[in-house]
Amino acid sequence: MGTLNYRVVIFLFAFVFGVVFSIPSLTQSDEGKKITLGLDLQGGLHMLLSIKSEVAVESKVKSIGTSVKYNLEKEDIIFDELKIIDEKVSFELLDGEDLIRVEKLLEEEFQGITVTKNGLNFELMLSSALIEETKQNAINQAVDTIRTRLNMFGLAEPTVAKQGEDKILVEVPGIETQEQKQRIKDLIAKAAHLQMMAVDEARASRVDTMSEEEAKQFGDIILSDVSDPNQKYLLYSIPILDGSMLVDAKVGYDQQNNQPLISFKLNGQGAKIFGDFSGKSIGKRMAVVLDGQVYSAPYIRERIGGGSGQISGNFTPKEAHDVAIALRSGALLAPVEVEEERSVGPSLGADSIKASSIALIIGFLTVVIFMFIYYGMTGLISNTALIANLFLILAVMSLFEATLTLPGMAGIVLTVGMAVDANVIINERIRELLHAGNSITKSIEQGYNNAFAAIWDANVTTLIAAVVLFAYGTGPIKGFSLTISIGILASMLTAILGTHGIYQWILPKIDKNKLNFWFGIKVKEKK
Repeated sequence: MGTLNYRVVIFLFAFVFGVVFSIPSLTQSDEGKKITLGLDLQGGLHMLLSIKSEVAVESKVKSIGTSVKYNLEKEDIIFDELKIIDEKVSFELLDGEDLIRVEKLLEEEFQGITVTKNGLNFELMLSSALIEETKQNAINQAVDTIRTRLNMFGLAEPTVAKQGEDKILVEVPGIETQEQKQRIKDLIAKAAHLQMMAVDEARASRVDTMSEEEAKQFGDIILSDVSDPNQKYLLYSIPILDGSMLVDAKVGYDQQNNQPLISFKLNGQGAKIFGDFSGKSIGKRMAVVLDGQVYSAPYIRERIGGGSGQISGNFTPKEAHDVAIALRSGALLAPVEVEEERSVGPSLGADSIKASSIALIIGFLTVVIFMFIYYGMTGLISNTALIANLFLILAVMSLFEATLTLPGMAGIVLTVGMAVDANVIINERIRELLHAGNSITKSIEQGYNNAFAAIWDANVTTLIAAVVLFAYGTGPIKGFSLTISIGILASMLTAILGTHGIYQWILPKIDKNKLNFWFGIKVKEKK
């Protein structure tokens, strides 16, 4: 045998590393990091959601109304009550001298908005292009928000992707009980639209007899109390501020009754608006509205500075936790509905695991037997590298707590074939040089040099394709590309570095008469 070299040391370290860190996944131990099985392997929840993008347009109009009101008040421009009717924001100036200032303000601050003027009356509405942009933004934002909520909930590798023009695909592995399913559905569907709205004190006494249409004529909206649906509130439809100004939300407890509540904090702009409004509205009520329901409507006793507040409403600890997650992840611009729902049972996943495992074992054993029969002991060394390759794939996926899907298992099977291909190229190059009468040492070194370019080119081009698939693919495609990428890098380490080191360590001193045993060929060594 030759001298133990650095290649062998690195290979042995990689082998031990692979075995140690893949054990939790192979044994499904509760300790240590391990691979999570995907929806198709362990079962879970599959949903197809549709989004009501027209609601996003309505919210956009309200947001514009809030902004118009804020800017007019900031510039000390006197105007009559600002109203929203039929997705149009309208108001009337009370001082003609402000006309030019308002026109300039609307032109600078509200680009893309169609402004119609009739004397001192102004009407703002969204352009067709802005309506379409708002709808698309609502869908894209819903995908990002739902994904964030599920990740914050602690779920392993949920799949959230846009499907078609206005549908969203959601897959959550590991969901088994009906309670878990309902909680996930509620978390996804929760709009988490937080608003602070002023109570219309002048007409509040008529709220029980006033219709919604009549309320609209005054620029108002009627909402119910979350705890008592019979308790109605007449609120100005233009909110003081909304959840877009929220920077944090977390669960707390009321010191008086120990009931869960949600503490929130606003950004700088929200804190200023909140403080200014509360300062000039002492003695009046302000409603805390979440998803169209009033959670509280306290009287303002003093100016509220700091931009902090609380939401209380008979929450259970779980409800408070989920609402806080929804608020932190951001409000959905438009509500979503479950259009299609189905559960993938764990038994179906078990069948998939069994079938995939059998395919992997048969493919692996077939390759191992062929390599040994055709290449002799060097084939056995290649098989050792192949085993190390599998352990490395499992170890790396375990460390990153990656999700293994059925396409991912297919990627592992494919990686086995690619790793063997590298070893076949190397062994064939060495055998060619031995047939030409070269020494064993020269054949090994030159064989690796000759094979390197072909192996490198093949693996790098495949790796580039896998990276592109991972970057732009979703769900199963990502799983496939992930295992392929890890497998390629592992095979480069084991096939090129590992076997090269072992060959250098073991083969130079072997008897030339044993070439058939070691390489599966009969040749005479050049003198």
